[in-house]
Amino acid sequence: MKKFILSILTFMNLYAATTSVEELTWPQGDTFLTFLERHNIPLSIYYNLSGEDKELASELSAGTKFQILRDTNDNISQILIPISNEIQIHVFKDFNDDYSLDFIPIVYENENFILNVEINDSPYREIKRATNDEALANSFNKAFSGSVNFKTLQKGDRLAIVYERKKRLGRYIGEPNIKVAMIETRGKKNYIYKFNDVFYNANGKEVENFLLTRPIPNARISSRFNPKRFHPVLKRYRAHLGTDYAAPRGTKIYAAGDGVVSFVGTKGGYGKTVTIQHSSGYMTLYAHVNGYAKGIKKGKKVKKGQLIAYVGSTGLSTGPHLHFGLYKNGNAINPESIVKITKSELSKSKKIEFNKLKESLNSQIQASFQNHTNKAPLEDIANITEI
Repeated sequence: MKKFILSILTFMNLYAATTSVEELTWPQGDTFLTFLERHNIPLSIYYNLSGEDKELASELSAGTKFQILRDTNDNISQILIPISNEIQIHVFKDFNDDYSLDFIPIVYENENFILNVEINDSPYREIKRATNDEALANSFNKAFSGSVNFKTLQKGDRLAIVYERKKRLGRYIGEPNIKVAMIETRGKKNYIYKFNDVFYNANGKEVENFLLTRPIPNARISSRFNPKRFHPVLKRYRAHLGTDYAAPRGTKIYAAGDGVVSFVGTKGGYGKTVTIQHSSGYMTLYAHVNGYAKGIKKGKKVKKGQLIAYVGSTGLSTGPHLHFGLYKNGNAINPESIVKITKSELSKSKKIEFNKLKESLNSQIQASFQNHTNKAPLEDIANITEI
């Protein structure tokens, strides 16, 4: 646990009248209700939430870093608990000195970097040695795993990465956002580019190795993934961290990919839930199910397309449907970016947009070769966005 004094005010005077912050790690098996009870905060702030918001409060993950803010009397004034990279639970005292709860955006800085190093060891070790960023090294390896054989590398080959990091309260959060990466193999430069959350090679062909199939074939999507949305009527932030499939009660639910069942049971507002841990840090979640398929239990190995559960309406649900969540290293991501049968190739119109982005990013990579930059911030890349 770390305590430190805050010396500046931030977004919406979030830290006004605050003298210290405790940084804690969300423990395994803890729920939001048990947390409130332990800190003598009225449980009504949870029970008064809408069903949708109660479901969001079920997104708490073990290992998440969160903050408890205290006033001059050492009483809890605010609590900030991230539930994704974009939104967090905000417990605070209102003007009547009563505790209240809302969901607010996570305030963070974007820092952009370029890395260009000579390879005399494995790419993983070279990246970690240059940046001390293990997550970046892992992301680089995974990004190239389906297209480049690192065994063909020779000493003196180079690698380069243009990437972005989110920083909050002096700490990097979430996964590195690799915008473009290059690795030489025997003098040949191999590029990958991120476009609409998917990696493509220089010809616009997808290189991502990890693919999922729909958990309910041909089902209609009733609600899509939305990491942060400001409700114009309620004047509050909302999020939907998954994809909902409408289907009759009892419809069969299949594993979206090979993996190991990591959870079977009731999970807060999600009701009866199954989670499956896959390779490369991916995890899928199947919520509101009516029941589980025979033999489905924690530790069970499952194959893509294997029956795991049946559609229901358990937990905080307005009717039978499947809430399908996808997580990368604990962070919720859009399932529709990964759920597909085969690797895709860009359409003609998208290829034009992709080529514009590719040219902009290539200029940054070329500049890094001229400077042989180990790690430097890129102030001028901040305006380059994924189209």
